Amino acid sequence: MSAVRIQVINPNTDPGMTETIGAAARAAAAPGSEILAVCPAEGVPSIEGHFDEAVAAIGVLEQVRAGREQGVDGHVIACFGDPGLLAARELAQAPVIGIAEAAMHMATLVATRFSIVTTLPRTLIIARHLLRQYGFSEHCAALHAIDLPVLALEDGSGRAQQMVRERCIQAMRQDGSGAIVLGCGGMASLARELTQELRIPVIDGVGAAVKMVESLAALGLSTSKHGDLAWPERKALSGKFQSLYPC
Repeated sequence: MSAVRIQVINPNTDPGMTETIGAAARAAAAPGSEILAVCPAEGVPSIEGHFDEAVAAIGVLEQVRAGREQGVDGHVIACFGDPGLLAARELAQAPVIGIAEAAMHMATLVATRFSIVTTLPRTLIIARHLLRQYGFSEHCAALHAIDLPVLALEDGSGRAQQMVRERCIQAMRQDGSGAIVLGCGGMASLARELTQELRIPVIDGVGAAVKMVESLAALGLSTSKHGDLAWPERKALSGKFQSLYPC
């Protein structure tokens, strides 16, 4: 397979989390694949609700346009809410993969049931919405939250990482799940270690999405421009929104 350039978008504005996500993407990527880890210049520092997702989605679309102009072979939206995913697919010719969708797909390939471990309890509702949207509700045994904000994963204390580990152990013992999905891009670096410790697949959506982009590129598949994912209809948008349209 020829070299693949993958744009990995952290939809929040935190540079430390962008580095964490970029490192996880590079660790998963095939030799020769190039990872371009980016985040919006404006928006929210973390994404923990519907409002945050709505704000972040504009930054995602701006980054997708920039990646398209750079000729990338695929885009990854590295937030577990998959903010702006379908809108991004309208703007993109190359594949666009959200990490929640990718992780859930991968989990069903290696287990009949999976559990999700995420950050704040309020985000469990968003995860349930995605499970229904993607058709995986019956595959998910349970959802767990560590009850810490997203940026606790970047504070250097290690407390959030330890709580993720404890919730994963709890999920394995109580839920009867064959796999665990990590429900935040900031947890990406934990997957391999937890997989080895728990001896069940612990799936990071960042790595899963990168491998999906590589596979689609190898198969010569891109985002369909027939039907609802066709290029957006041109309208008289104002301000910076006008610049989002494809050239």
